[in-house]
Amino acid sequence: MPPLQISAEHARRFLVRRHLLAPPRALPAKPESVLEVVERLGSLQFDPLEVPGARNHDLVLHARVGGYQRRWCEEWLYGPDRRLIELYNKSLNMVPIHELPHYRVTWERWGLQVEDGILKEQADVAQAILRRLKSDGPLSTAAFSEHGHAVDWWWAPTRASRAVMEALFVAGRIGISRREGNRRYYDLMERLVPAELLKLRESEEDGMTRRLLSRFRATGMTTPVGTQAEVMYSAGSTAERIRRTERLVADGELLPVEVERLKGPRYIVAAEKPILDATEDPTAMPPAGLTFLAALDPLVWDRRVLRTLWDFDYLWEVYVPQAKRKWGYYVLPLLYGERFVGRIEPRIDRRARALKILGIWFEPHFSPMEEPGFIPALRDALEAYGSFVGADTVSWPRTRVGREVGRALRGLA
Repeated sequence: MPPLQISAEHARRFLVRRHLLAPPRALPAKPESVLEVVERLGSLQFDPLEVPGARNHDLVLHARVGGYQRRWCEEWLYGPDRRLIELYNKSLNMVPIHELPHYRVTWERWGLQVEDGILKEQADVAQAILRRLKSDGPLSTAAFSEHGHAVDWWWAPTRASRAVMEALFVAGRIGISRREGNRRYYDLMERLVPAELLKLRESEEDGMTRRLLSRFRATGMTTPVGTQAEVMYSAGSTAERIRRTERLVADGELLPVEVERLKGPRYIVAAEKPILDATEDPTAMPPAGLTFLAALDPLVWDRRVLRTLWDFDYLWEVYVPQAKRKWGYYVLPLLYGERFVGRIEPRIDRRARALKILGIWFEPHFSPMEEPGFIPALRDALEAYGSFVGADTVSWPRTRVGREVGRALRGLA
């Protein structure tokens, strides 16, 4: 079928609406809203850093769910009615547990590597861990101090117990039963996943095709070619991705679209065509709301689209040396309506229950004091964020913009 032709403005409206951000924090304040977000996006990326007051997946959920509470996600991940599971899909992700058969190809591919590698080299350690988990699980690496000798691992030498447990995890033999902070407690996979689900198998081709579809679900609109390494990582070669994308179009799973300013066709989830139709008219959009997006939010995965479609150049500078940072260590994008208008660096002082804004910067085309409705929207976003991270007060940086924003907010009181 010929691609649908849409404007850049229409594409922005569609993406914000389908990402459940128009308006932000609009889903009901209940645990089931977490499942709605994950079903829409396909996966949530896990990152252990909690610098702005919460981890990445919690920030993603807070931006979409009113009154979001972290325990809601943890209940679905680790509670008796487990609906989500952690596994590798581009990175460490949380995915719906009913989609597990689509991702078994990940276990199988990793299994080939680690079974002939560290699990063979450290066979005694692996057997000891599996026996202990069977009798005493769930357990963390701290329970295996007797296996503390160093081995070569992914990034650097590490303790044998940790490396072996991670190898067993990526191969699907053990899973994350719960977390205490960022400490993982592992258990045998058959204790975490219903037996009937664990038995289901797909061909490698079907599994890789579903993995590719998960990238389109996450971003909302992307391409299988080009420099989308972050988006399409481990979803096959370029030729394989193109072939599988054509299959998904033929099967009615994806729709091709051509977007003003973007080269080549993009693809959207076919079931989201009604959202595309509903966002054609700009007057149908709700009043603009403001939210602080997570650094690894699926909406900002595709940095090239951010630059081309939104004229917003965003880089998460956690891994940039301090002297070379343009903005700050952990800076979040500011999404106002369907526009990226700036960035903010929040930091929580838990002991003082204080939210400290280390910096706030606006795009050259955006004047916060002149934009009708922006300051009230910022107040609402700050109140929601402060409540989420447990802060009673907010302080602003001693910059010109920081002082202006602080005065404007006090003027609303």
